[in-house]
Amino acid sequence: MPRFDSPRLLADIGGTYARFALELGPGEFTQMASLRCADHADFHAAVSAYLQGLNWQDAGGPQQIAHAAVAIANPVEGDRVRMTNYHWQFSIDEMRQRLGLDTLVVVNDFTALAMALPRLAEVDVHQVGGGQARRPSVIGLLGAGTGLGVSGLIPAGEGWIALGTEGGHVNFGPRDEREMDILKFAWKTLDHVSYERLISGPGLELIYKALADRNGVANAESLLAPAITQRALEDGDKLCLETLEVFCGLLGTAAANLAVTLGSLGGIYIGGGIVPRLGEYFDRSPFRARFEDKGRFHDYVAAIPTFVITAEHATFKGASAILENQLRHLQASPGSAILGQIRRARSELSPAELRVADLVLAQPRSVLNDPIAEIARAAGVSQPTVIRFCRSLGCEGLSDFKLRLASGLTGTVPVTHTQVNTNDSMLELGAKVLGNTASAILQVRSHLNRDTIDRAIDMLLAASRIEFFALGHYGVVAQDAQFKFLRFGMPCGAYTDPRLQLLAADVLREGDVAVVISSGGRLPELISVVEKAQERGAKVVAITASQSPLAKKADVTLIVDHIEDIATHLPMVSRILHLLVIDILAVGVAMRRNPDSIAALTAGAEDDDAKPARGAATAAPGVSMASPLARLTSHSR
Repeated sequence: MPRFDSPRLLADIGGTYARFALELGPGEFTQMASLRCADHADFHAAVSAYLQGLNWQDAGGPQQIAHAAVAIANPVEGDRVRMTNYHWQFSIDEMRQRLGLDTLVVVNDFTALAMALPRLAEVDVHQVGGGQARRPSVIGLLGAGTGLGVSGLIPAGEGWIALGTEGGHVNFGPRDEREMDILKFAWKTLDHVSYERLISGPGLELIYKALADRNGVANAESLLAPAITQRALEDGDKLCLETLEVFCGLLGTAAANLAVTLGSLGGIYIGGGIVPRLGEYFDRSPFRARFEDKGRFHDYVAAIPTFVITAEHATFKGASAILENQLRHLQASPGSAILGQIRRARSELSPAELRVADLVLAQPRSVLNDPIAEIARAAGVSQPTVIRFCRSLGCEGLSDFKLRLASGLTGTVPVTHTQVNTNDSMLELGAKVLGNTASAILQVRSHLNRDTIDRAIDMLLAASRIEFFALGHYGVVAQDAQFKFLRFGMPCGAYTDPRLQLLAADVLREGDVAVVISSGGRLPELISVVEKAQERGAKVVAITASQSPLAKKADVTLIVDHIEDIATHLPMVSRILHLLVIDILAVGVAMRRNPDSIAALTAGAEDDDAKPARGAATAAPGVSMASPLARLTSHSR
């Protein structure tokens, strides 16, 4: 069997264990290891520990690993990865650089497992119940481990499209009184009970506790999921057996829901770490009966086969397939593997072009997002030099270069910025402006921090008075914020003149909040406002760039990192981003003041000037709870 030019690193990261392997050739896995996540501070530490423990003799001696694929129990959108069931988080591109990789593909673990399904042989799966798969047709996939993963495959020509979903978080629906009692027990500690809360390792433990409570088992022993399974299968423990019975029944219902949702006539596959360990018990469990218990759709789901995945390295196979597709795409697209091309071309570049090359190699993600003026400034060259550098690589210009750079960075959708130029048609101009704005919004979304948003909303709710401060082009953001919060009946003002700002800050007092809005966070006038406000005992919320002087001085900072060169054009995208952050705060304040108001907020008056209906409930003086939620996020006119 032919081998790759260099070994490929594969990883399967769950909430409890991080599994690693090297792939020497197609399907040839070696050096497999499973590390406890809790034993390592972060993802990089776990990877480093695995690499340091490798025995290179089996691979023919130490070799440089150029390509890697990571399947992770988490939705993957953009560059920033934050695990749902564990505290690890990282930037894909920063991780690629730290590990010295040319390619790093990061995908949802069940997306990877889904891509492995067409490559599994009959010996890799075990059918439970009847049914016959139709080929080609949609395939469904779910599996329980630390959480509940859900995915699917859609046939597309000669290949497949994998669905990246978070279907495990749909609402749990009880089927009988026993399951209703389990739901009521879960409600004691959980506001939202999804299927993942019950069909998972922690879910087994929750079901066990709920059944102990329901059955009146006093002082029931606290057991972890592996112990529950062991006592049920080996010791015949009555309570543990009932726990497994409920677990398998719920999994059958979840699988049937997935089957009818996707139209999975190609079959439903069960993966994860729990079910394959149940062995023969799963065959006689309530799983298949509950799967077919679909009322009028009994015949429909009874014809769909269900399979347990028994293959040991299925996720690795799927991750390998996704990585192979990515590398094949790079090789098939001339010039798309741009980073390698830059390294090879270094000796032929001029000194000025070499500075641009070094910037791209060191900070490819920043170059991908930044306009030409910022790239030139960061590299210490002129803007024409940036264009010459792009053309020396065979690109038509900066936009073409960024498209090739984006395709070679990672296996995720890159955040892009497309430069508007004078040759664009009105249609092209509109598409670029909208595309740049949407891209920037997605980037800001990936930087949102729940804790800081919560703290900012808490401050605003507790404030005696709120004052908004901004200068120049961002003055409209402060005025928009004043408009929204006045409608809540909250005392507030907006100040956009430097002289008035200092006077307003000088009369702030303890219990007041100053919201300071600045793109760069470096204007001395606004820094003075912050210092004066804090001197008077007021709190400061900043909406600004990370690592700026303003961000460091504020009590709470909401990060908006988007640089626009105001020397060449007026700020457009960044101003919209600041308006959206104000919207987040406004909606958060509205929901906290009246959590039950959503239904009322979505029906009522048609325009901003409509008066509240007689007798309508109000969340605050001057704010009609009959007005639509959309009005909270419509900018002042």
